[in-house]
Amino acid sequence: MWLNDEKISDSAIRAYRKSLLSSCPNHIVIDDLFDDAKLDNVINVLQQQHDWKTQQHTYSALYVDNNQWQQASHDERFVQRDAWQPETVSSNTANPDLAQEFLSFLRGDAFMSVLSRIFNVRLTDINVTDPGINTNYFRLGPADFVEQHADDSPGRELCMLVYLNKEWSNNAGGELVFIGADDGPVSISPLYNRCVLFDPSSEGSEHWVERLNAEHAGLYRYNVTSWYWSE
Repeated sequence: MWLNDEKISDSAIRAYRKSLLSSCPNHIVIDDLFDDAKLDNVINVLQQQHDWKTQQHTYSALYVDNNQWQQASHDERFVQRDAWQPETVSSNTANPDLAQEFLSFLRGDAFMSVLSRIFNVRLTDINVTDPGINTNYFRLGPADFVEQHADDSPGRELCMLVYLNKEWSNNAGGELVFIGADDGPVSISPLYNRCVLFDPSSEGSEHWVERLNAEHAGLYRYNVTSWYWSE
């Protein structure tokens, strides 16, 4: 089981929902939601350099090629990061099935049922054309960025991030920042086994990621990002 049972008890779910509805944006932070040992195995898989491909988005178009990226102005570019796209497996490579198993769990009925209880809405992939592309691993290096944007989309009920950064330094950067309300941004550090859930249509939910600090040039910030829809 990927989840820590005490984190999904009835009393915990009630507390999450209360916190969700009283925050701006509507969000919650759950530490240690998942089993540490299983996540450690996932991290070993993610260390394989050849499994990552650069992904770039502009405000005008997602998944642009290099030519489109070069033609876009700096103000038009809002995401540059690596996405996990394993292609080959060698005898010296950690088993990518372990990482894929976690992604599959995050889109499975059991976990989506937990999220449905927290957000009081029935989540389902019944109308999602390609659910797999909506849950994946990403990493950011010092040259990468995620600028301010909104994740709202018709039928999209919630967004989730799970951070996979062990012993993260307080001055490394990489915080998720919501614009919040009344000029009061909400900053969340990308600590290991920290899960952030938020309603992308709620007030103050536009967000960005602080860039990594230059002195951490060899560091990557790892996370899972997942989006969920209702019927």
